[in-house]
Amino acid sequence: MAATGAELLQDITPHHPANETQVDFNGLPPFELLAPADQRVPFVFNSPHSGRQYPLSFLEVSRLDEKAIRRSEDAFVDDLFLAAVTQGAPLLRANFPRAYLDVNREPYELDPKMFDGRLPSYANVRSVRVAGGLGTIARVVSENHEIYKHRLPVAEALHRVENIYKPYHSTLRRLLAQTHVTFGHAILIDCHSMPSSVKCQGTDKRADFVLGDRYGTSCAPELTDLAADLLTGMGYRVTRNKPYAGGFITEHYGRPASGLHALQIEINRGLYMDEVEHVRHTGFMRLARDLAAFAAELMTIPDAAFPADAIAAE
Repeated sequence: MAATGAELLQDITPHHPANETQVDFNGLPPFELLAPADQRVPFVFNSPHSGRQYPLSFLEVSRLDEKAIRRSEDAFVDDLFLAAVTQGAPLLRANFPRAYLDVNREPYELDPKMFDGRLPSYANVRSVRVAGGLGTIARVVSENHEIYKHRLPVAEALHRVENIYKPYHSTLRRLLAQTHVTFGHAILIDCHSMPSSVKCQGTDKRADFVLGDRYGTSCAPELTDLAADLLTGMGYRVTRNKPYAGGFITEHYGRPASGLHALQIEINRGLYMDEVEHVRHTGFMRLARDLAAFAAELMTIPDAAFPADAIAAE
């Protein structure tokens, strides 16, 4: 039987890394939890790819300059969803960049060709994402630009997983479990951005948003339907699951039969930023206002939309 939120909470063992993370993310912690004084809704927002603090030690081993290394970054997505915190929902955001560590992967999706030394036997070295250079420790940023000048020690990969990846997921898991215990169900909104070149399925028109629910398996259909209706009503072009159905986080945490729902949202970067210069443009404020209204409406979805909660409570 799938675990309930209470069982998830009991199963969590607080993660205490053997050594404190010694990487300097420009004076910031690797990730931050922005939480309201009182969580008023069963929603948790997550921005795992918007980190923009590039450690000097990382840049020194990269063959890319400070602009090119940012091509895989979901720039400013955390800021676009800040209003959710004042509306009563917590927001977990990464400060570490996706090019340094990708928490939207399995913990050990690692490419053996990237490292000096033998990877643990439990590492997943054959996944499609590893083959594409986009494992837990990425080999490339967009358009297959190689990140590193040379191979990394295996110990470096394991250090990133133990000291950042695991604490990040422990925090996210605890948030969802506590939310489930409090409200009877928990809803994760996993926030991302995508290149402006992405088109709506079967058309030449660009997609403004792509909603990913793992083809209906990671959340109640009412949640995806409402999200699509709200965004379409605002004048945006919305498509579902293609080309982004949701990554590891959506798949791993989306357990509708246990009252745990996960929906991934991909935002077209052209709506709010200059993709070459990595700066916000005039569309940012309008989009942030629209997303504030979107989040407020989405979070009014009635409990009746999540009938699986009764199953989880049995």
